[in-house]
Amino acid sequence: MTTLETAPRAGRREWLGLAVLALPTILIGLDMTVLHLAAPMLTTDLGPSSSELLWIIDVYGFVVAGLLITMGTVGDRIGRRRLLMIGAAGFALASLLAAFATSAAMLIGARALLGLAGATLMPSTLSLLSNMFRDPRQRQLAIAIWMTNFMVGGIAGPLVGGVLLENFHWGSVFLIGIPPLLLLLVLARPLLPEFKHPGAGRIDLASVMLSTGAIVAVVYALKETAKDGVHLVSVVVLVAGLLAGYVFVRRQLTLTEPLVDLRLFHRASFSVSLGAQTFGLFVLAGMGFLSVQYFQLVLGMAPLEAGLWSLPPAVGGILGTLGGPFVARRMRAGAAMTLGFLIAAPGLALVALSGRTAIVAGLVIANFGIQLVLALTYDLVVGSAPPERAGVASGMGETGTELGMALGIAVVGSLVTAVYRSEVTLPAGVSSEARDTLGGAVAVAEQLPQPLARELLELTRAAYTDGVQLAALVSLGIVVVLAVATATLLRTRQRDTVES
Repeated sequence: MTTLETAPRAGRREWLGLAVLALPTILIGLDMTVLHLAAPMLTTDLGPSSSELLWIIDVYGFVVAGLLITMGTVGDRIGRRRLLMIGAAGFALASLLAAFATSAAMLIGARALLGLAGATLMPSTLSLLSNMFRDPRQRQLAIAIWMTNFMVGGIAGPLVGGVLLENFHWGSVFLIGIPPLLLLLVLARPLLPEFKHPGAGRIDLASVMLSTGAIVAVVYALKETAKDGVHLVSVVVLVAGLLAGYVFVRRQLTLTEPLVDLRLFHRASFSVSLGAQTFGLFVLAGMGFLSVQYFQLVLGMAPLEAGLWSLPPAVGGILGTLGGPFVARRMRAGAAMTLGFLIAAPGLALVALSGRTAIVAGLVIANFGIQLVLALTYDLVVGSAPPERAGVASGMGETGTELGMALGIAVVGSLVTAVYRSEVTLPAGVSSEARDTLGGAVAVAEQLPQPLARELLELTRAAYTDGVQLAALVSLGIVVVLAVATATLLRTRQRDTVES
């Protein structure tokens, strides 16, 4: 068995290295919030359908989720610092392509390339961190700081993004990530140690294709069902995705060097923490995306104003993240996670009331509670694996993160779209584009006489609000289930370990 109780403590170089690892995490948090702010401008400029808009937002997360475990294995083979630097360079180049996209299809492709590069960044940062900080308490604090940088990026995103969108083309939001990536390339070699696992096995390409295909197929089916209802194509794609997922799992059980080490799931601390992490982020990402759209499209806020109203929830998330290690020292893991989800529940009930004040206050509470949980899940997921498998474990943890965020936006966004389309009946003489998305309705309203425009906006905004309220209630149900699951399945304080 592997134990970290007598592990050496990190020194000055490791803490300076943590500052370098903060750069890509800040970038990811910033990128997500500014893209949400830019969505209405994207709709006006590129004219994407509701499905295309969700793909613009989501394709990054789905590509990342499909490749994170693979890239964790690649990092174990070629070196995690080297993979981090390759990813930083690729992300910068893909950002340039996204910034100057001229069509929805081109932007979706650029976001997919960003996902490919992003899949190399996140498992590299988390696996490097787990090797740099071997002392349990130091690692717990380092992970909390690492997670806080997501929130820092989330806070900077609305401010920086709002200013950019008020004054420049929407493509400018993709350019702001390039300077920190260049700084990472300069500082990585002198401040970050290199880690690789000499015994790492070869990459099983069939497993890569199966995992990626399963994720993309299932999400595509969900999106198309929300857009056009249940039809033969969506059902066939869904069944194919589920079948690919089944074959993937069966294959991992037979391979000598599996892409996913299923032995990790034998430990409750790993499997329950990974589930709590995935679905906690499902809730946060989905409601965060909808809130920004609500502020701009329903309440009529400018991007900067909407960004400013997004700051309090981000601050609540930072406080929850920093409070995680404090709570973990006084409560067992299961009780601490249950507490976090129970705190989040009334916040989501507030969001379901709709309105600016209720949504902001509710998201502050929900972010605090769920981020408190996430500060614990990352430590348990990484701490469950021996050092030589840190890349694989961190890749699985980050897969849960990206998949949860991507599915949250996709499923919640599709749910709101379905409610919106079922409730909207367009006045005579109004283009059918207004029934596709609320952004499309706002654009159509600008071309109509004032009385008809007012009637259209009242109808479509009410339908969208109903969708947001239903999404908040569904999210509330999810966190209640998570509270029960963590209370019953995580009963011990000890960190699980696996045999090396």
